[in-house]
Amino acid sequence: MAAKNFRKLFEPYTVKSMTLKNRIVMNPIMTNFAEHTGEVNEKIVEYYKQRAKGGVGLITVEGASVYSPQGTYSPYQLRIDHDNYIPGLYRLCEKVHEYGSKISILLNHAGSTADGSFTNIQPVSASDIPSSSNDEIPRPLTKDEILTIVDKFADAARRAITAGFDAVEIQAGHGYLLNQFLSPLTNDRTDEFGGSKENRARFTTLVLKAVREVVGENTPIFVNISADELAEGGNTLDDMKEIVEYFKEYVDVFNVSAGLTCSIQYQTDADYLPDGWKAYMAKAIKESTGKPCATSGNIREPEIANRILEDGEADLIAIGRGLIADPEWVNKVQFGNTDDINRCISCNNGCTATLTHEPIRCTINPSIVSGECYKNKTVKKPCNVVVIGAGTAGMEAACTAAEVGCTTVLIEKSGELGGLARRVGKMPNKRRLGYFPDYLERRASKLKNLFVIKNTEVGIDLVEGFKPDIVVNATGSHPLLPEIKGLKENIQAGNVSTIFNLVDNVDSYPEDLTGKKVVIIGGGNVGLDVVEFFAPRNADVTIVEQKAHFGENLDFVTRTGALAVLSKYGVKQYPNASLLEVKDHSFVVRHDYKDLNLDFDYGFVCLGMESATPALKELHDHFIYEGVEVLNIGDSAQTRRIIEGVKEGRDILVALERHNFI
Repeated sequence: MAAKNFRKLFEPYTVKSMTLKNRIVMNPIMTNFAEHTGEVNEKIVEYYKQRAKGGVGLITVEGASVYSPQGTYSPYQLRIDHDNYIPGLYRLCEKVHEYGSKISILLNHAGSTADGSFTNIQPVSASDIPSSSNDEIPRPLTKDEILTIVDKFADAARRAITAGFDAVEIQAGHGYLLNQFLSPLTNDRTDEFGGSKENRARFTTLVLKAVREVVGENTPIFVNISADELAEGGNTLDDMKEIVEYFKEYVDVFNVSAGLTCSIQYQTDADYLPDGWKAYMAKAIKESTGKPCATSGNIREPEIANRILEDGEADLIAIGRGLIADPEWVNKVQFGNTDDINRCISCNNGCTATLTHEPIRCTINPSIVSGECYKNKTVKKPCNVVVIGAGTAGMEAACTAAEVGCTTVLIEKSGELGGLARRVGKMPNKRRLGYFPDYLERRASKLKNLFVIKNTEVGIDLVEGFKPDIVVNATGSHPLLPEIKGLKENIQAGNVSTIFNLVDNVDSYPEDLTGKKVVIIGGGNVGLDVVEFFAPRNADVTIVEQKAHFGENLDFVTRTGALAVLSKYGVKQYPNASLLEVKDHSFVVRHDYKDLNLDFDYGFVCLGMESATPALKELHDHFIYEGVEVLNIGDSAQTRRIIEGVKEGRDILVALERHNFI
């Protein structure tokens, strides 16, 4: 299906002096690619160029600091608070314009979310209330300081227009400074900037009025808002409909989002939230203000994006992570086949690493800056590659090797491709995880020099028969089962389950489990996945974790959402507890120096995974004397996240270069 099926999505759209070639907007997402001075560099230019080349109508560049260091969120954040940043921003605008895209920039002051560990100053805010439990206690801004920041926003807008941006966007949502004034959760002031909705809106109103005076009537001004903060005591959608009335006259387009730092699973869209779930908020703001609106929220399916536009819920479709995962999303929808889209799986791993000031990455796109340029490399001489194991790491290695011209054989012992991601993706709350193995399988099917063998155990004779130059071992992992009394016996007897038992029999569990006791040993990502499956089915759920915190190694977004699930469904929690014994229908755990007997109808042991390397030593011992390199990648090298395994799969290019094949 191409553009004729999504006519509304590819209608041009004019706002003030700017005409977009289609209705797709790239949402601003922090990359942490900037220099430590805040300068644009070639990495940033190339990153946005790939999305412009991919057909996006309007690219909104990530939040740039209007007042540093006070308002700086990250040590690698773009800056726009001095004229010396204009040349780099100009270079960025020129490159994006080459591909027919328009470009805007998000102007931002971090407020209390600024990190004092690198700014070396106390953060500022509306009041002395942190945005979340992880933030430092800020100091309230004085009225003079507020007016200074208003001028800083106006100066930044002037620089943006000078640099060649077609529009500007003001960040008044997502828990940053302006939102900290708008929200009753972080604003307890008693002056003209606190209390009533009009007073809380005053700072944003002054900023927008000043920006309008600087950019003039013909330049579009977008404003990002959290239309519903989705936090107890925060602004509701009805509240925001009233608040925006105070500054709507200065706004051309509302970019309607949701959530705060404390409810970040709604801001960054947890994996279980449906495509386009925020559209009703955009519709409400559009109807109440009479202003155009952009909507976001897990949008990756063009059918849903087009329907939102046709139904008049929004005027523009804002996509963030979907364009990180696949910069060619727009072109594939307009000119190609939607099956070719590498759909975002909402894992929130690499793209939210920026919350801890790491450079942005993507689990399913290991080349977010350079795109598919690697395909321009071709082998200089014949090369045979054998990949053992068709999980996501192995499939990425096999596809990459074949795409640069290697004759590649992919061997999988089971009857399906995709490994653990395919299996876990069968769970209703994890279905998006299955998008990636689906994509890899379609990608593999189009490569005539990639041969897939299923239902086959690997032996040396089989591998040797393909005369490999490089062998890749990607045999994955299996559940860790430590030496605990009764554990292995009850696993074998079927009294106790692992995550594999759940995902392979997911359809056998009743929708209503009222009165049934579920006990989960292990509060990491796998254990929390099990909780998210059973808790909504009204089961009596208990989770036990040896460490002090649940989801300790999860990204901030996923962990926040998981902890909210524990609270919402009243899940019984035992941190700092260890498993002593497994019985046929109970676990014996030690908690607070007491031994507890936890009865269950369904018992799960989720104590992590361990590498499975059944043939690795034999492969090494055999091929080391034949000059054939054996690579061990993914979980079979070390149990980690999908993002690391996929990166290692793509890094087969390094091995090919090392052996002078490309």
